[in-house]
Amino acid sequence: MEQEHKRRVHYSGKYPKKFEEKYKERNPEKYKDTVERVISKGSTPAGMHISIMVKEILDFLDIKPGQQGLDCTLGYGGHTRKMLEKLKGNGCIYGLDVDPIESKKTIERLREAGFNEENFKFRLINFRDIDKVAEEAGQFDFVLADLGVSSMQIDDPERGFSYKTDGPLDLRLDPEHGESAARRLHNISKEEFIGMMIENSDEPYATEIAEKVFSKMKKGDPMDTTTALRNAISEALWKAPKDEMEKTVKKSCARVFQALRIDVNSEFEVLYEFLEKLPGILKSGGRVAILTFHSGEDRLVKKSFKELQKKGIYSEVASDVIRPSAEECRINPRSKSTKMRWAIRA
Repeated sequence: MEQEHKRRVHYSGKYPKKFEEKYKERNPEKYKDTVERVISKGSTPAGMHISIMVKEILDFLDIKPGQQGLDCTLGYGGHTRKMLEKLKGNGCIYGLDVDPIESKKTIERLREAGFNEENFKFRLINFRDIDKVAEEAGQFDFVLADLGVSSMQIDDPERGFSYKTDGPLDLRLDPEHGESAARRLHNISKEEFIGMMIENSDEPYATEIAEKVFSKMKKGDPMDTTTALRNAISEALWKAPKDEMEKTVKKSCARVFQALRIDVNSEFEVLYEFLEKLPGILKSGGRVAILTFHSGEDRLVKKSFKELQKKGIYSEVASDVIRPSAEECRINPRSKSTKMRWAIRA
């Protein structure tokens, strides 16, 4: 039987606006010119992720052929690929991720680029379990942990990471396990939600937002989509000055979604466990670089590195954060909040 031909999604106007219409951006190998045009305008192509601070990471890690490395958060695989190139076919990198959807695509890209099982090994595992990986692989010469959410996850409405597009209120890095953000909201108290927003994102309107969200849920309004939560936040901030309303709502939306994402994925607990186990998986002289994206993460990394340096576990740690260059921030605005810290195992 002849297969029915499926026509591509067409869009009105000069450029596509919806995620499903951006099929050219999501196929960088075939539509290279389109991808380059989007990047040149300071945007990230849909379904793609632009790796942050690649030069700074490679300069510090000082990767040499024959070494063994670990990328704790594989994502789109940009950092991994550059590190693999430094090995020049001699050595191995383990890549970890909990996202079964995006990691499958990344593995295919890396295999097509010529990196086989001998050079690159993938494990579908949370980086809080690095000790289990080390039991199999042994200790590592270099480790990278990029704690940011990948652009592919943010841009896909079905993943529910962004308040800018309508989709299910999910926010799970691993959508096959755990509790979605929508389910989480229905299972906690108003006071817990207030505490979550304050602790995870310093939301100044936490009380007002929680009051509105729980009032709407009590009336039977489901809080199960990104749009429903965004509208509730907007309604909660009606007292904000009219000339600042749009800006205020955007900032609060970003903070509330961040707070929920951190909670749903237990991000602070995962990071704390990772930092505790980290020295045990590093060889003597082994190097680790960590990219953080908000103050809570950075404080945890800084505190751990400093305390373990005092105990003689790390011989050297970054005296201050390293930030992306002004040029990188211009080309990739999503890099602006990035902070990099590093440590060297004694």
